[in-house]
Amino acid sequence: MAVRGQYEELARQLSAVGAVKRGLARMLPPECPGGSAAVLALLREHGEMRISRLAELMAIDMSVTSRHVAHVAEHGWIERSSDPADKRSRILRLTPAGHDLLIDLNRRITELFVHNLSDWTDDEVGQLNTLLARLRTSFACRGPGGCAPGKHIGDCRPRPADSDNDVHTRTPV
Repeated sequence: MAVRGQYEELARQLSAVGAVKRGLARMLPPECPGGSAAVLALLREHGEMRISRLAELMAIDMSVTSRHVAHVAEHGWIERSSDPADKRSRILRLTPAGHDLLIDLNRRITELFVHNLSDWTDDEVGQLNTLLARLRTSFACRGPGGCAPGKHIGDCRPRPADSDNDVHTRTPV
């Protein structure tokens, strides 16, 4: 286990990641804020779903999720249709326009990383990816709101947060 000072430095470094997140957010078109991008990316990754499942995946309140869904639907990036299993519910589905927007967002963000990490080796970028994925898994399994102690990492599923957290931290674009 690392010494306490290393964990304190890790906390400082992760706080400084805010500058990176703000740089990424600036790359998003004004009509597609981070919450909207998150909705689109999750629909691409997981396929069509109910809004309740989307709120769970985003780990935010249903009312906040509803606002994001309304925004992307107004822009034609998703469609909402009746759920055949429960006519009171809606199924959310990515549209071709939503797919095209995600392609553009991924291109923009990739170019930003290529530009800003041009002095990094492929191995260094790979190490960062590996360590960040491991950090996410550790928090999903052991952090506040994560899996109970004793669970296997593969069994862990992040639980929704209780508050309206900043969606920009979860944008998987």
